[in-house]
Amino acid sequence: MPRPRRDSNIPPAKERMETAFWSLLDEREYRRITVTDIVHRAQVNRNSFYYHFSGLPELADAAILAEVQTSPLIQEAPDPNADPQEQWRRRVAHFMSSTREQQRLDRLALLAGPHSSPELVESLHDFARMSLLQTLDLDAGHLDLKTDLLLDFTAGGLLSILKRWPALRQSVSMDDLLNDDIAVLAMGIYLSMSKENMLAYWNRIYNK
Repeated sequence: MPRPRRDSNIPPAKERMETAFWSLLDEREYRRITVTDIVHRAQVNRNSFYYHFSGLPELADAAILAEVQTSPLIQEAPDPNADPQEQWRRRVAHFMSSTREQQRLDRLALLAGPHSSPELVESLHDFARMSLLQTLDLDAGHLDLKTDLLLDFTAGGLLSILKRWPALRQSVSMDDLLNDDIAVLAMGIYLSMSKENMLAYWNRIYNK
């Protein structure tokens, strides 16, 4: 199969295989997806597959990591000196208006759905935790107990939301997401994992 021209609109082979992974996971159980399925769906040859990946688990990890690492909800650390409601409002407005963010959640929700596997769930948990560590500039080898627990709590909460996402996406509204209590909770958990001194933040919230 000839390689696409560099100036063509055809996505690179690696991206097409990651897209094929999500498409197939939507249709069938992960354990029933094969390399042959991937190369047929992505319209690449087996040599191209094994040039990029050692096998299906590595492709799955790459596809999951690509979605987690580029998510602005994880990659943009909150500002402890800014208003939490305003920060949350900006994030929610972006999410609700972005087709790409909706697609990202639809894809990640597959990892908490009936076609997933324990290995895929573990990869999502680990990559979400790793991305939070990077965003907050934390050293994984030197975490205090509170931060360590909050990281696991946040990653677990993400999995719970994704499991309910197919139903939530039909009913959740902007007003639901912009609730002041949700804003304070979301920003508070995020900032509590950071290196910031939270005393001034909580004083500002509760003394309003």
